[in-house]
Amino acid sequence: MRKTLLVGIYEVVTTLTRRSFLIVTFGLPLVSALIFFIVSALNPDTRDSITSMSGLASSQGSAATQNKPDGYIDRSGIILSIPSAVPDGELIRFTDEAAAQDALDKKSIRGYYLIPVDYLHTGEIIYVRSDYNPLSASEQSGLIEWVLRVNLLGGDVRLANQISDPLDLEVTVLEPPNDRDQDNPLSFFLPYGVTFIYYLIILASASLLLNSVTKEKENRMIEIMMLATTPRQLLAGKFVGLGLIGLLQAILWLGTGFVLLRLSGTTFQIPEAYQLPVSFLIWGLIFFLLGYAVFASLMAGIGALVPNIREASQVTLIVMAPLMLPLMLISVLVRDPNSGLAVGLSLFPLTAPVTMMMRLSATEVPLWQTLLSIVILVITAVLILRIVARVFRTQTLLSGQSLNVRKILDTLKPYGKAQLDAGESGKKVV
Repeated sequence: MRKTLLVGIYEVVTTLTRRSFLIVTFGLPLVSALIFFIVSALNPDTRDSITSMSGLASSQGSAATQNKPDGYIDRSGIILSIPSAVPDGELIRFTDEAAAQDALDKKSIRGYYLIPVDYLHTGEIIYVRSDYNPLSASEQSGLIEWVLRVNLLGGDVRLANQISDPLDLEVTVLEPPNDRDQDNPLSFFLPYGVTFIYYLIILASASLLLNSVTKEKENRMIEIMMLATTPRQLLAGKFVGLGLIGLLQAILWLGTGFVLLRLSGTTFQIPEAYQLPVSFLIWGLIFFLLGYAVFASLMAGIGALVPNIREASQVTLIVMAPLMLPLMLISVLVRDPNSGLAVGLSLFPLTAPVTMMMRLSATEVPLWQTLLSIVILVITAVLILRIVARVFRTQTLLSGQSLNVRKILDTLKPYGKAQLDAGESGKKVV
């Protein structure tokens, strides 16, 4: 136990004193926070500009109250009247662009629409505003669209509403309710961001163990360490020590993302439906630890079998390929996070950590699925660790042979007690 602890402390100290690790671990949260506060400072009107537009009441066509109105310049002559359902001062008409720009400079309007003369032929409208905010770009046109539709239909409000909402459906939803608007870009980008960050965290943490073993084999440090420790003590020490480093990295990255998302909810007024609960962090740490246990064990096995880091990097692509599958299918998974494909990938142990976190950020996942995924991951991690412990033998670590199928099969063959003892001590059994 003491030797295992010493190996773990050695790995922690060595990793924390490496400049590249410190830059990646602490630099990413700092850069993300810096970008966030710069965007907040450059957009002083962010609260006003990103307040979500409730849209129009489906049958009344009334507009939601905005902090600031919009203006418009109609060079096409299409807008002959503003429907009475639109509150006074909600949409202001300007005779020319200079007057609209002057109102925008004085911050009396949020922005203004420029309807060109050839609108009927091109269908293009220009929207001008003082700041740039991609989150609200899809929510600005609801009111002007409805006003244009009414005027194009000769002022028939009832027909305009019927065209906007031609069906009066009564829908019975069997799944838990989801308050998220699927047309909102956040419905895709939030789960995608969680999936991508989780992939990076598990890949980075597992790669630490692979790099540690292969580098020590290349510079022959492994031979010195094997004089004082057994292979299993070496594996346990590296696994625990680098696991703590990976946990620190995960807490920093996930914690920074969680805090920035919370701050963006007040600064940018992101809808409450997109605010992740505190329980998300708890599940996140659990699935990180289990994902690390599975993939770090696989990486340790690769590091024990390959002679150098060049060959290890080639095999790593094969091992990490399942973890990339949720990223490649992200559009399908986000569109229906409770589909059979999503549930299957969140239960399959090699894709479960990333897929389950994507689902937890996209929808409400049944508790039994989350717990079942955890149980499967625990069983998988234990089995892989037992196999890797068998691979982690003195003769394997010091062989220096190229990786091939025969070598893998030989290392997995069961050994007798005498042979295992010899493997631990480095002696040859005659």
